Amino acid sequence: MTDHSPNHDPTCLFCKIIAKQIPSRRVYEDEEFYAFHDIAPWAPVHFLLIPKAHIASMAQVTQGHAALMGRMMALVPVLASQAGCRPYPEGGFRLVTNTGAEGGQEVRHLHFHIMGGPRPWLRG
Repeated sequence: MTDHSPNHDPTCLFCKIIAKQIPSRRVYEDEEFYAFHDIAPWAPVHFLLIPKAHIASMAQVTQGHAALMGRMMALVPVLASQAGCRPYPEGGFRLVTNTGAEGGQEVRHLHFHIMGGPRPWLRG
């Protein structure tokens, strides 16, 4: 499957995962979003949630992305619960988004790390 739309970057690792060119362990998928397990988890629950539209980072999010970002944020607690995070306030999860080189971003496609489960975690 090859997508040459402006919302897809053929050189992007996560766009290749969305296109099923690179395997992943899917957590969730719909028309707008894809979630998959992190290949090097830091916590008992650790998965990534990405928009299918290629947005390089939080620095490129505009007012035009507001509705998409709202839907993405609303999906986080649902998926965290389904993945095994215990309910708030005793349980919970961590939501992390790295932006740019100085922010620790390694893949230039907007993504949320959702991490949870009993501590101690490997990192974070």
